[in-house]
Formats: sequence, structure tokens, C-alpha cells
Amino acid sequence: MPVPEVGIPAVSIREVGPRDGLQIEDPVSLAEKLRLVEALAATGVSRIEATSFVSPRAVPALADAELLAAELHQWPGIEFSALVAGIGGAKRAVAAGMKTVEYVVSASNGHSEANTRSTTEQATERIGEVVRIVHDAGGRVEVIVATAWDCPFDGPTDSDRVLWIAEQAKEFGADQFSIADTIGTATPGRVGRLIDAVGERVGDIGLGVHFHNTRGAGLACALTAVQHGVRNLDASTGGLGGCPFAPGASGNIATEELVYMLEDMGIATGIDLDASIRAAAVAEEIVGHAVPSNLLRAGDRKR
Repeated sequence: MPVPEVGIPAVSIREVGPRDGLQIEDPVSLAEKLRLVEALAATGVSRIEATSFVSPRAVPALADAELLAAELHQWPGIEFSALVAGIGGAKRAVAAGMKTVEYVVSASNGHSEANTRSTTEQATERIGEVVRIVHDAGGRVEVIVATAWDCPFDGPTDSDRVLWIAEQAKEFGADQFSIADTIGTATPGRVGRLIDAVGERVGDIGLGVHFHNTRGAGLACALTAVQHGVRNLDASTGGLGGCPFAPGASGNIATEELVYMLEDMGIATGIDLDASIRAAAVAEEIVGHAVPSNLLRAGDRKR
């Protein structure tokens, strides 16, 4: 395998702090969310997952999705996206003006039923309708497979389930496909094997990854993904995040830590590290408690 410094010139990082990072926190005000988006925009990031159009009863921290979406025009150079878990959410997202929609399907039935009260098969069958709704509105759809490696209810996920969802997503016309380590149990070896298998199924629609750092292997998994050809990665400012429907799920890999690692290896991210550290500090202020990021505490080594 070629060393990253030679073979990988650049990757794209999607900042998921405003959605995944805040969804298990106590609700914060719209003004504070916009302050966070402003700090993230100052880092140079080109993609931000802004919110989720789901039941406000299930995820009260994101109950202001429409209000937030109405303010995103302030940053025209950023591609904002929103996550949905069903057809109703897709309709709400496009009505709110979102042009990039992420539809999540859990590979395990246990998590799917906890998250959407439907089986994996039922959720997968809805991909076509979600794609139609978003495409009719002139938008793009990314299908994200949650619990791609392990489920807190069902244990290890059979990779064939992930591959089947990938095939269905491509057949239904999804524009992007991603796999997520929802509870942070993946390790580099398993990451590499699944990425290679999924890449053969989705082909040219593009593949992304989403890692949690619950067991400390998140950055190692991200680097493995990059070495196996993935160029789209999710990360959350300060390492915030977690899934309210997955017991034990904790924060994502921290954006600033991912930027620190990749840029030091000669892999361009387009994100300013100092600004990214400042954004993590804003995130910490907003949630009112320490965030997991080691880099926020230690700082860039160049200081």
C-alpha cells in the first residue's frame, strides 16, 4: 500500500458538529447554534451537516431544524446537509430548502427498530421514494448505513447486509453512499475489509465514512479508510456527538484532530487548524462542559 504522503493529495471533511455533535446534548438556542456554524465556517470547511429533520419529541435538541435551515443562506459557499430517517423527514428537509439530504438506514434490525420503528428491509425500501422527493426538488441524496460494523442490540453486523443496502442505494439512484461506525467499535482491519467490499458495489457514486471514537480507534480507522481510497470523511468539532438510540455511543472523531493528523501527513483538507481549534472552544462554551478533544487541551505542537 502506498504511503499517504505520496499517494493521497487531498480529502474532504464534512463537519457534523451542529447535528451529530449536538443531538444528545441539552437543547441550545438557535443563536448559539448559529454562533457555532459561524465559527466552523471560518475554518474553511466546505461541507457542514447542519441539522436533522426528525421527531422533535425523539430528538428535542434538533427541534428547531426549520428555523436553523432558514439562516444558512448567510454562508453561501458551504454545502449544508440535513439527516432524515424517513419520507416525512425528507419532505420537511426539501420544504426547508435543504439541497443535500442524508437518509440513514441501519444495517441491524435492532438499531433500525429503535431508531425508526421499522426493520432494515422496510427502511431500505424507502430509499427510492426519498431519492425521488429530493431529486424532484433539485437536490442530492446520500444514503448512510448506520451500525455498519456492530449494533448495541444485535452484536456484530453481517457485512452482507451492508453490501445489500449499498446495492439498493445505487439501484435507486443515490448520489453518495456512506458507512458509519455508530457505536465506535470498528478497528482498522475490519474497516479496510468492509470498505474494499462496499467500494466494489457502489462504484462511481462515491463512498464516505463516519467514525465514533468511543474506544479510541477512530482516527486509526479514518486513516485506514483514506488508505483504502475513501476521500469523504465525517468529523465533529471538539469530538462531540453520539446516538440517542444506541446505548453507549459517544463522540465522533474530533475535526481538529483529524485535520492535525492528515495535514501533517501532507494530505490537504482545506481546513485551517488554528481556526478549527477555536471552533472546538466555541463548541465547548455552547454545550457547557468539557469536550473530548485532546488537541483542544494540548494545542498544535507548533505553538
